[in-house]
Amino acid sequence: MPRFLVERTFPNGLNIPTNDDGAQACAGVVARNASDGVTWVHSYVTGDKKKTYCIYDAPNETAIRETAQQNGLPVDSVVEVSVLDPYFYH
Repeated sequence: MPRFLVERTFPNGLNIPTNDDGAQACAGVVARNASDGVTWVHSYVTGDKKKTYCIYDAPNETAIRETAQQNGLPVDSVVEVSVLDPYFYH
């Protein structure tokens, strides 16, 4: 399955509460993604919470963009990526 890096901008900041409401919001995103074969692996959030860089496994870029729209999430860019780590050459 291809892996993608998705960049998002949240002009007012990303605000996911750290309680049951936040957990339910994330679970809803995961469930909607699954219906299109998209898996949210993890995300990196900037200190000001205005940008996220999310890692997804998905069949293609279109599936990522469609699920983002269903989830009401912005998409600045989608780039297919692969892993390179410092231990690869040892």
